[in-house]
Amino acid sequence: MLSRVATSLYWMSRYIERAENIARILDVNLQLLLDYRSLNDAHMREHWLPIIQTTGDHEAFVARHQSASADAVAEFMVFATDNPNSLVSSVCQARENARMVRDQIAIESWEELNRLYLFVQSPQARQMWHDSPTDFFNEIKASSLLLIGLTYATHIRNEGWWFSQAGKFIERADKTSRILDIRCHNLPARGLPQSVSQTEALGWTAIVRSCSAWDAYKSIYGGEVHPRHVAEFLLLNEDFPRSVRFCVDGLNDALRHISGVSEGRFSNDGEKLAGRLVAELQFSTIEEIFENGLHDYLDQIQLKLNAIGEALFNAYICHAFLPGEDGEARVQQEEQQQQTAPWRGQSG
Repeated sequence: MLSRVATSLYWMSRYIERAENIARILDVNLQLLLDYRSLNDAHMREHWLPIIQTTGDHEAFVARHQSASADAVAEFMVFATDNPNSLVSSVCQARENARMVRDQIAIESWEELNRLYLFVQSPQARQMWHDSPTDFFNEIKASSLLLIGLTYATHIRNEGWWFSQAGKFIERADKTSRILDIRCHNLPARGLPQSVSQTEALGWTAIVRSCSAWDAYKSIYGGEVHPRHVAEFLLLNEDFPRSVRFCVDGLNDALRHISGVSEGRFSNDGEKLAGRLVAELQFSTIEEIFENGLHDYLDQIQLKLNAIGEALFNAYICHAFLPGEDGEARVQQEEQQQQTAPWRGQSG
């Protein structure tokens, strides 16, 4: 398979997943505002700034907006075309990558992605957002889930499929860790909190809902919402499709299908790092994670995912080029570094 085909399929899946994550987290947090008794400027800033920080775009947001209001955050994260991580930018970049490998994807997938692309750029999208943000976000989430279902139902399981799976799982694991990191500023630097207030419980409930995990979470822990349970479920659960452990397992499986190397062995650094992270998640406990600091642990997870993504590109996409050469590999490598830089936030 040509490297340009592999990287387009990889990024197409990553951008589709990114758009869905943005829709989910903004929808839940807009609805969460209805449960707050007071909404002064300080509370609004405390509510929205951590969400901006999860994408690593805090500096870019501050440069454009004076305050972290709901309208400013939504405009920046949904419609801003100069923000490469916005929802509209993600859909446009997913469509552009799909266009470059049109012969590698089924017509049903192309038509749905093209429909979504035309929708997010239309006046109707702005009007729907103005009338009902929830309806707008439901449209994005439904289209993303439809695209995922279409790929499972219509795409042949060749190398291209596994590159797209690698992109999907690495993006999903990264975003789950970043969504979980939103609430870390309310936690002790080390260890579990002694108590959780009603307001804090609402915030942790929003984290679970942001990952479409509420019903699955309740099936294990009931209605009790506690940081320990939320973190354990979203990090270490092996059966929930959006947990970090599930996604890293899927990423590791995709890498081994690409190379043909069996479990327990590796042929490149990407497989080695993925296998190592799989083992770490399998044999970690939530008590150990909190004892060492949840925020620091999530930072390390993001760095390890970045390292796997970089190793994947070095093994299959990026090749040596002469100094000053304006090759496609250089562009791909710069894109990889730009899109996956972790947020180095403050804990405690």
